[in-house]
Amino acid sequence: MKFLLPILSPLIAIASALLVGAILIIIAGANPFTAYTALFQESLSTHFGFGNTLTKMTPLLFTSLGVLVALRAGQFNIGGEGQIYLGALGSTLIGLYVPGLPAVIHIPLALLAGFVFGAVWGWIPGYLKAMRGVNEVITTLLLNYIAVNLVSYLVQNPLMAPGAPSPYSPLIANTARLSIILPQSLAHAGILLALIAAGILWVLFRRSPLGYQIAAVGFNPIAARYAHMSVERTIMLVMVLAGGLAGLAGSCEVMGLKFRLFEQVSPGYGFDAIAIAFLSRGSVVGVVLTSLFFAALRSGANVMQRSAGVPVTVVYAIQGLTVLFIAVSLAVERQITIQNSKFKIQN
Repeated sequence: MKFLLPILSPLIAIASALLVGAILIIIAGANPFTAYTALFQESLSTHFGFGNTLTKMTPLLFTSLGVLVALRAGQFNIGGEGQIYLGALGSTLIGLYVPGLPAVIHIPLALLAGFVFGAVWGWIPGYLKAMRGVNEVITTLLLNYIAVNLVSYLVQNPLMAPGAPSPYSPLIANTARLSIILPQSLAHAGILLALIAAGILWVLFRRSPLGYQIAAVGFNPIAARYAHMSVERTIMLVMVLAGGLAGLAGSCEVMGLKFRLFEQVSPGYGFDAIAIAFLSRGSVVGVVLTSLFFAALRSGANVMQRSAGVPVTVVYAIQGLTVLFIAVSLAVERQITIQNSKFKIQN
């Protein structure tokens, strides 16, 4: 039973959220079966809808992996949203101001810039936590606002396209754009990069000394220090990785979908990623599957509204309910563990 809890808890949380969501749909005057059929049929079974799901899954997966790698070391990266913005900015600068390169060089260079910009934005709270003891939740959260407003200023002033009716940059070079992997859809190669990143992290966590060190620091930093592991260096490393992965989410939004930098780069992917990472219970595979679920919700929301007359806000309510139920399941699981420990001690 203990082995099954990490698997069953997210499934029960999602099922409970969908059940309560069905009640909300009924209150809205619609048929839950019709609404959910339209939602998931559009997002998972139609060619364009599935492509749209993969497109939305890409930034969610990258940023969720960033939150996950920080959690492994006991750090809470709430700054994914800002790191997305910085990554998008880095790739945009390479796409705009480094012309004349072949795609085989231009694309990796733009991706590297996005990773580095995001990594720097992750290193700042990592350094402050490791060397100055400043709480990373506060610093990552506040850095979100700095990043969003920095990008807003840039696209309204020096980076704004000539004659643009709203704040956005000129188009990046064709050689800096990711290719489409599903014809006649929005799905681009960014999803393949995100899945490769997930595979690398899976190997890192399970098969490498560094993965063991990250887990040791997260589980017990005092014991890790006693074992001659550098806790400070590990904290900075995971925050750099977290920021870099979220930065790649922003890169893919610019290079694979929008081809320019907009004032609103992300519709809240960085905050959804926090929920996804917690819902996955520390599992890389769980992050992949949960990112797909959240992406499907976002992808099919508008179709559900048109087909069943259900407001899009119901989808966001389902996301919030999923997080709420997983939090409840974690509390229940903790109580079960405590009770089992007391029973063993008494016997």
